[in-house]
Amino acid sequence: MVPAVVSSRFLSLGERIRIADRVRQPGISLRTIAAELGRPVSTIARELHRNRQSGGTYQPHAAHELAAGRRARPKVGKLVADPVLRAVVQDGLDQRWSPQQIARRLRRDHPDRSEWHVTCETIYQALYVQARGGLRREVAGWLRSGRVTRRPHVRPDQRRPRMATEMLMISDRPPEVADRAVPGHWEGDLIMGAFNRSAIGTLVERATRYVMLLHLPDGYAPSAVRDALIAKIATLPAQLRRSLTWDQGSEMHLHGQFTQATSMPVYFCDPHAPWQRGSNENTNGLLRQYFPKGTDLAVHTAEHLNAVAAELNDRPRMTLNWDSPTERMTQLLTTDHHQQCRNDP
Repeated sequence: MVPAVVSSRFLSLGERIRIADRVRQPGISLRTIAAELGRPVSTIARELHRNRQSGGTYQPHAAHELAAGRRARPKVGKLVADPVLRAVVQDGLDQRWSPQQIARRLRRDHPDRSEWHVTCETIYQALYVQARGGLRREVAGWLRSGRVTRRPHVRPDQRRPRMATEMLMISDRPPEVADRAVPGHWEGDLIMGAFNRSAIGTLVERATRYVMLLHLPDGYAPSAVRDALIAKIATLPAQLRRSLTWDQGSEMHLHGQFTQATSMPVYFCDPHAPWQRGSNENTNGLLRQYFPKGTDLAVHTAEHLNAVAAELNDRPRMTLNWDSPTERMTQLLTTDHHQQCRNDP
């Protein structure tokens, strides 16, 4: 017979043998064992508490058999097997008590009846899973959620990654980006409209503080942000397309496709570190003068966004020795043009 496949969530026999070997060695802590196995410390502690022999020794093969016996399925649910317990739980549900309230009162009111010490999950399973039923299904609609079907809980290892491809972190950026000595490195972000239903993309060049705005009339889904970024970056000369730094917002889910289209790597800031995009954060504050919080940003046309960007770029900046970003950008492009002319044969 083909052995059943056991989830990696459970300790394997090999791991239990490793635990047995290590606990016999003096001076080895549970934290050390957990680190070696890549498991939480609580898992190791619980394993030893549950599966030690009566004499206090830990035998891995016996422990493995004990754990497998507990895991055997199918099992008859407590509410199915005990009609009196089922009636008590049903009475609590009829009074609009939550499963948690029922489970806690059973433990408090019947401390000596361990077979009645059910968890709230047991009650939810009886309500939502027909195969493990025993409770009237219509009562599920009386729960505070109002749902009659179970909303699945996704485990952390099943969550969809925020980004489609691996992120390059800000610590991977070349030193030339940090000192602003080389132009062509940009910072980007979104400013959000009312109820987060609309957005405008913002781009700031780190050396000149030159601003460009992304028109996102149909929302800020990853594909919309990708396309708007590609179109805007395509308007720049090659020497101004070196890198982009962004926060870890899900709108950059398709950053790999942007990089493939533009040859610009995207570097991501650390979580909750807006100062790592200081120029962009400052610009977003200035933009709120034109696009107040709590307003619908989708009503602004691309032409209006370009006009706002031009007005910001014409403002003299103290950090630029009172030059404007437009003047600095013009100087930069003019110098590059003259350099290229001298290099041409």
